[in-house]
Amino acid sequence: MSFKNTIGTNEFAKTQLIIFDFDGVFTDNRVAVADDGTEIVSCWRSDGLGLSRIKALNINLYIISTELNPVVSVRATKLGVQCKQGVENKAMAVVAICEQLRVMIKDTVFLGNDINDVSALQLVGMPVVVNDAYPEVLPFAKYRTRKRGGYGAVRELCDIIYKAKQFKNNK
Repeated sequence: MSFKNTIGTNEFAKTQLIIFDFDGVFTDNRVAVADDGTEIVSCWRSDGLGLSRIKALNINLYIISTELNPVVSVRATKLGVQCKQGVENKAMAVVAICEQLRVMIKDTVFLGNDINDVSALQLVGMPVVVNDAYPEVLPFAKYRTRKRGGYGAVRELCDIIYKAKQFKNNK
């Protein structure tokens, strides 16, 4: 299935909030499970630098995950990103976060990869998916990263938004 980005990168300049799914976005969607049940995932280290640049612009960041898993909290804490886990309805979570932060939904980016992200993708002003998102999710996205989940997609989105904000501010 071919995909055409329908959001120009300069449209990201109005971003006030970025909400990320975790598995398949920060990770490559794989998990290693030790015999004691401990789960280990792999994340892209430079995502943290991208998130730092975004925080410096006073853009709010949030992770919402369907899973209840300590690894999500540990990574979110390390990155300094707020996190909600065990979320069944991501659209309701997006609305609650927007209300809490007093951010308009139209100025919100959601980055996802799978069918449990569809309700959030349908709601926000700027729905984005990672390059290796499941085909069923593509019709709900306006932008698709070049990078795959867990391989720099978060950093790519952060860089796009950072550059859009810088360009807008230098006009």
